[in-house]
Amino acid sequence: TGVFEDGGFEMVLNDVTEQEKMHRIKQEMTGNIAHELRTPVTSIRGYLETLLEQNPDEETRQYFLQQAYHRTLALSDLIRDMGLITKLDEAPDLFDLSSVNLNELLERISKDFAGDFASHHISFERNLPVETELVGNESLLYAIFRNLTENAIRYAGENIRIVAELYRKDEEFLYFSFYDTGVGIADESHLTRLFERFYRVQSGRMRSTGGTGLGLSIVKNAVLFHKGDITVKNRSEGGLEFLFRLKRIP
Repeated sequence: TGVFEDGGFEMVLNDVTEQEKMHRIKQEMTGNIAHELRTPVTSIRGYLETLLEQNPDEETRQYFLQQAYHRTLALSDLIRDMGLITKLDEAPDLFDLSSVNLNELLERISKDFAGDFASHHISFERNLPVETELVGNESLLYAIFRNLTENAIRYAGENIRIVAELYRKDEEFLYFSFYDTGVGIADESHLTRLFERFYRVQSGRMRSTGGTGLGLSIVKNAVLFHKGDITVKNRSEGGLEFLFRLKRIP
């Protein structure tokens, strides 16, 4: 409260509850990031200490170097995803807009994950008209399909199909289905929390399969950036299905 010379006063009210909520969210985010960084950093340190102190044989040396290298890739992915989600939160106006051909974008996905598809015996199917375009941010649109693809590769199992299709469109929106024919999620109570940052399902979709824990959160925020919405469900035929729409001109 401020008091003025004429006897009047000014009272400033702050929503402490909202401030406390944001403070708690930031604390949880910081704690989760520290936790996610700890595992790969500890592993890298252990591998390098062994190489420096024990001078192992060449085969063991190469193995430890490969393992340390793979942990640095995991760190790079985490840093990339943290930067993307921070930018989405704090500076969404910095993302440029252009006309994006989604059929060509999915062709990039097909090529970028060709090795993973082959090693997991996965067929990737794209059911979009050739000229499926919208005005949006290309990197965020790629992030949507990249993270959905990575999620399916990590958790859905082997010998499956991954399908991305445009099932409807109107003057305002394009409507997409992205599904796999894999294991799905046995406990459906997890479905409502899949888009939370660092949330991991402890049954069926295990932490050991990797990932930064930010992928589906990035998907949701990138969809929201394009004035859309997204839901997820188990398919009656088996597997997980994401249904989302993107505004044609945000």
